[in-house]
Amino acid sequence: LDFAGGTVVHINCGIAGLVAALVVGKRSVGSYNYAPHNLIYTIVGASLLWVGWFGFNAGSAYGANEQAGNAMLVTQIATASAALSWMFIEWVIKGKPSVIGITGGAVAGLVAITPASGYVYPMGALIIGLVAGTGCWFFSSVVKKALGYDDSFDVFGIHGVGGIIGALLTGLFCVPALADVEPGMKQLGIQFYGILLTIGWCGFATFVILKVIDMTLGLRVSSKVEKEG
Repeated sequence: LDFAGGTVVHINCGIAGLVAALVVGKRSVGSYNYAPHNLIYTIVGASLLWVGWFGFNAGSAYGANEQAGNAMLVTQIATASAALSWMFIEWVIKGKPSVIGITGGAVAGLVAITPASGYVYPMGALIIGLVAGTGCWFFSSVVKKALGYDDSFDVFGIHGVGGIIGALLTGLFCVPALADVEPGMKQLGIQFYGILLTIGWCGFATFVILKVIDMTLGLRVSSKVEKEG
C-alpha cells in the first residue's frame, strides 16, 4: 500500500541521500557554522511545502471525492502531530523549542503520512505523525551524530526514516473500507518487503551511478574551492 508515493519518492530519495553522503564523504570545512541564516525563509518554505502537500496526497485520489477529502484531513493531522512531537522532544532535552525543530517535524509528518493518506482515518494519522516526529528527530539528531555521516539536509533522517515509518504503519492502521485489505501482521510483512526492495535497489543503483561519475567527471570540487564556498 502506497497511496501517494512514500516508497518511490521518500524512501528512494532518503536512501540515495545516505549513499551519496557516505560515498562523497564529509565536508572538509569542519569549523563553519551551518545553522540556517534566515528563519523567516525557513518558515515560508515549510509552509509552502505543507500547503502543496495537500495536492500531493489528495491529488492521488484522482478526483474530488471522499478519499481526496480524507487524504487532506489526515495529512493535516499527521503533520501537526509530528511537528508538535519534535517540538516537545527538543523542549524537554534542550530546554526550549525551536523553529527549525518544528519545521523538521512538520516535514517528517508530511513524509510519513504520504503512503497512508488514502488508507487511514484521523486516529491512525495522529499516531503516524507522533511516531514519525519522534523517530525522525532521533535519526536526525542522535544517529547522524553518532555515526558521523554528513547529511546536510537530513534527507535520510527525515525522508528516508519518515518514509519507512509511514510505509510500515500504513500496514497497521489502514482501514479495510479504504484500502480493501485487512490491517495486521500480514500487511505489515508486505509493507516491509516493499521497503527492503526499495532500499536494496536504490542503494545499489545510487552507488553505481556515483562511482561512474567519480571515475569520469569526479564527485567533489577541490578543497580550495570548497573552503571558498
